[in-house]
Amino acid sequence: MKRIMIVMLLLMGAVKVWGEYITFGNGILRVVAVADNAFRISYMEHRKYDLPEWVHLNEANLRMKKKRIVSATFLSTSSGVSVEVDSYSKVVSFKDKAGNVVFRATEHTLKESKVQDLECYEATMRCSSPSDEHLYGLGQFQDGHTDVRGLSRRLTQVNTQISIPMVLSSKGYGLLWNNYGMTEFNPPKESVKLNRESAEGASERVNVTTTSGNREEVRMSNRFGADIEVESDGMYSLLLDVGQSMARRHNIVIDGKTEVDIRNIWLPPTVSTKLYLKKGKHHVSAELEKEDNPTIYFSKIEDETVWRSPVANAVDYTVFIGNADEVVATYRKLSGQAPLMPKWALGYIHCRERFHSQDELVQTARRFREERIPIDLIVQDWQYWGKYGWNAMQFDEDRYPDPAKMVNELHDMDMKLMVSVWSKIDKASEVGKEAQAKGYYLNGTDWIDFFNPEAADFYWNNFSNRLLKPYKIDAWWQDATEPENDDLVGRRINGGKQCGEIYRNMYPLMVNKTVYEGCRKDDSERRSMILTRSGFSGIQRYGAAMWSGDVGNDYPTLKTQIQGGLGMQAAGLPWWTYDAGGFFRPGDQYTNSEYIERMLRWIEASVYLPLMRVHGYVSDTEPWNYGEEAQAVITACIKERYRLMPYIYSNAADVWMNGGTMMRPMVFDFCDDEKALEEECNYMFGKALLISPVTEANKTSWTTYLPKNKGGWYDFRTNKHYEGGQTVSTEVDIAMIPVFARAGSIVVTGKDVQSTKERQNDELTIHVYPGNDAVFMLYDDEGVNYNYEKGAYSLVRISWDDTKKELTIGGRKGKFDGMVKQQTLTIVMPDGKSQKVDYRGKKMVIK
Repeated sequence: MKRIMIVMLLLMGAVKVWGEYITFGNGILRVVAVADNAFRISYMEHRKYDLPEWVHLNEANLRMKKKRIVSATFLSTSSGVSVEVDSYSKVVSFKDKAGNVVFRATEHTLKESKVQDLECYEATMRCSSPSDEHLYGLGQFQDGHTDVRGLSRRLTQVNTQISIPMVLSSKGYGLLWNNYGMTEFNPPKESVKLNRESAEGASERVNVTTTSGNREEVRMSNRFGADIEVESDGMYSLLLDVGQSMARRHNIVIDGKTEVDIRNIWLPPTVSTKLYLKKGKHHVSAELEKEDNPTIYFSKIEDETVWRSPVANAVDYTVFIGNADEVVATYRKLSGQAPLMPKWALGYIHCRERFHSQDELVQTARRFREERIPIDLIVQDWQYWGKYGWNAMQFDEDRYPDPAKMVNELHDMDMKLMVSVWSKIDKASEVGKEAQAKGYYLNGTDWIDFFNPEAADFYWNNFSNRLLKPYKIDAWWQDATEPENDDLVGRRINGGKQCGEIYRNMYPLMVNKTVYEGCRKDDSERRSMILTRSGFSGIQRYGAAMWSGDVGNDYPTLKTQIQGGLGMQAAGLPWWTYDAGGFFRPGDQYTNSEYIERMLRWIEASVYLPLMRVHGYVSDTEPWNYGEEAQAVITACIKERYRLMPYIYSNAADVWMNGGTMMRPMVFDFCDDEKALEEECNYMFGKALLISPVTEANKTSWTTYLPKNKGGWYDFRTNKHYEGGQTVSTEVDIAMIPVFARAGSIVVTGKDVQSTKERQNDELTIHVYPGNDAVFMLYDDEGVNYNYEKGAYSLVRISWDDTKKELTIGGRKGKFDGMVKQQTLTIVMPDGKSQKVDYRGKKMVIK
C-alpha cells in the first residue's frame, strides 16, 4: 500500500508511467533500461516541482528481465548487462556482461531544502571507488587535474570553466548525474574561513574586456590564512572558494609550501587540488584579491565518490556499462548525436581581438592568400556594432559600409566568415528596447531569458533577419553563454515563472539550441557551425564547439587547457579547442622571443585538436607579425593540419556516425595500462596518433610514455620504431612536438591545399604502420551541406592484414555530387617502401 501511494503521489500530472518501481528506504527507486548497456536510476520521495527533460531525449525504455532474490530485485537487458537493487541494504549494483560488478551505489539521500520560494531537496548519492580506479570528465576546469577521483569540484558555469556532470571510469562504466543545477562532486566535509593576515598588498594594473569595451583596472592583493587540523595521515582534497563570482588568482600555500598558484584576468571562483597531509595542524595561507572573502574546504580522500545537488527533485543518475567508446556512444544516442562539422570548420580558423573595419578584415584575408598560408575561416570579434550598442545585431556602417560585399569577397577567396554574437543585448539598442518592453530579459541583467520560448524566438528572429539572411554569414561565435558571473543565481527565469537555481548550469544549452534550430530552419541548405564559450550535457546535438575561454599564455596554462579539453571529451562533448597562443598576451608579444616560443608550442599542439584556432586579446595574431622564423613554423603547422584533412574528416564522420571521439584521453585506448592512465597531458588524436605536447620552455628533447601496444610505436616524422610500455626521449626543436603512430593503424593524408574547397582527395597517401592488423574507414562528402544526413557520402574500408602483409582497399560505398571517382593512392610503409595504385572504386588487394 505504501508503495502504491508513493507512486501515485509522484506520478500525479505525469504524462506516462515507465520503468520498474521498487520500494526503497522512505520512497521508491525507479529503474529504467534506457539502452542495452545503460540504466537510469531515480530515487524519489515526493515530487516538488515539474522538470522538463532537456538531456535524455532518446531513451529506449527497453524491456527488462526481472527476478527477485529475498530482498533484492535483479533486472537485466537482452545484452546481458544488469542491475541489482537490494532494498534491505539500500545498495544498487551494476554488472557487465561477464557478471562483474563495475559500479555500486551505496547511498541515496533526499534532504528537505528550500531556495527562493521553492520547496526542494538536497540530493546525495555515494558510490564505491576503489583505490585503483581512475575517473575522467566533469568538463573543462582550470585546476590541472585529468584524473578526478577523490577531487572536490563545484560544478558551475563561468568564463574558462565548463561544468558537465559526467565521468568515465577505468573500471568499465560512465555516470551521468541528471541535475540541471549546481552540483558538488565529492563535497568536502570540513571548512575553515581564511582571515585577512596582512594589510593592503601589492597592486597590479591589468587590461580587461568589459561590456563597454577594453579598459584598465588596478587590482590589489591581500594575504589570508587560518589553521586546519586533520585527524590522520593521508591524501586530502582541498577546495578554495575566493568568495566572489570570479577570481583573479588561485593561491593555496600549506605550511609554507605553495600547492596552487594560478593568475589570470578571469578565473573560476573555486579551485581544487589533492595532496598528502600528516595528522595534526597545518597552516593554510593564500594571497588573493583584496575584496576576496575566502574559505578553504577539505576532506580526506576515501574509497568513494559523492555527488550532491542542493536543488533537486530526486537522486537521478544514469549508469553506462562498457568501455569508454561504448559509454560515450550510448550517451550520444540518449542525448543526441553530434552533427558533422562543415569540412571548412576543420581547417585553420583565424581570429584576433579584433578587426576594426571591413577593409582591415578583407585585406588581412587577402594577405593570407598572398603569403600562401592555408585558411578556411576568418573571424570578426565583438564591437563591429559600434555606435548601435552592445550586440545590437547590426554592423556600424562607418567602419563596415557593406557587410554583404565583405562576405562575398571572402567567399571569392574560398574563405568563410564567423561573427561574434552575444546572448546579452544593450537595453539602449533598438533590439534591446523592444526586448525590455516585452519582458524578455533575465530580471536585473542584460541577458536574454532563453528559458522563455517567446524571448528565444524574439532573439532568433532578430539574429536571422539582421545578420543571417541579409549577409549569409557562415558561422556564429556565441560568446559568454555561461552567462557571465553565474547570473542565474537568485533570479527568476521563463518570464519570472521559475527559480533560476533549478537550471543554473543550463543557460548555454538553451542559447545554442535556439541558434542551431534557427539555422536549420532559416538556412537549411548550409551546414551550420557554432563556437560557444560554455556548454552542458546534450549540447553536442546542436553542432556546437566549445573553447576554453579567456585564458593566459604561460606553459602551465597551456597544459591546463589540454587537460580541460580531455575532461570535455570524457564527458561526451567532442568539439573543443582553445585560443592558440593564449588569449591574454604580453605587451611586447611581437618581439618577445620567450613568448613567441610559447605561442608556437600552443599552435603546434592545436594542429591535433578537434578544431585549430588562433586568438589573442588586443593582438594582431597574423603569423607575419612575429618574424620570419615564427611565420615559417606557423605556416608549416597549418599545412600539416591540411595534409591530415582526410584523416581528420574521416574521424569527424566517426563522431557523427558512431558517437566517436577524436581527442581521446588514454582511458579510451589503454584502460589496462596503469601508467598510461596516469598521463596528464598526452592523448590520442583519432585511434592512430599519440600527441605529446611540449609544455615547458627551452626544450631540445622531450620524454613521452608510449603505452603498451602490440607492435609498438613509430615516430610520425622519422618512422623510427619503439616498443610500447616504455618512456622514450625524442629530440624536439622550435618547429615540432613529438607525435607517434600506433603500430596497427592507418593514416590517410592529402596533398597541400590552401583551403578545403580545393580538390584534395584525387591524390591520397595511405601510411600503413605494421605490427598488428589495422582498419581505417575513409569518409568523404560535399562538406558544406546536410545531404550527408540523407546518405550522400562515400565510405572506403582500408584494412591491413599484418600476417599476410597485405593491404585491402575495399570497394567504395555510396556517392555524392562532386565525388572524385578516380584516385591516385600512394601506399607508404615506415621502411620507406611505397607503391602507387590507380583506384576507381573497386576492391583492390596490394601486397
